[in-house]
Amino acid sequence: MDDKQPRVTLQQVKDYQFDIRYADDRPAIRSDEPPPLGAGAGPSPSHLLLAAVGNCMSSSLYFALTKFKLDPQGLTTHVSGDIGRNAAGRLRVLSIAVDIHMGAGSQGMERLDRVLQQFEQFCTVGESVRQGIPVTVSVYDGNGQKLK
Repeated sequence: MDDKQPRVTLQQVKDYQFDIRYADDRPAIRSDEPPPLGAGAGPSPSHLLLAAVGNCMSSSLYFALTKFKLDPQGLTTHVSGDIGRNAAGRLRVLSIAVDIHMGAGSQGMERLDRVLQQFEQFCTVGESVRQGIPVTVSVYDGNGQKLK
């Protein structure tokens, strides 16, 4: 979370496929547009945006929970985007929905209300994206109870 100037390098492989390098000592991530433009050989830019928001929100929730010594017993996050046309007829990500599921039940989790009120504020990516795209976040405990 302390990466002040993150950088990535994208190298075109062919057509809409790009290798994304984020560290010299790590393998590249291949992105691609789905058919009919690309071959679907990797996540699309929209998938990567959704993954970035979901990952950041999940990390922020985990950070906030463990700050109060609460164990979520694993997190599973589902992120969906609504893609549609803007007023100019261009495709845009119109909204993002993030559903985070904890493995643990919420019973006995002291200060959980405080965590749920604050954790999104720690999410650099989600809060930045939220300035231009509506982002909704829901949190569920291990029993499927919606907490937020």
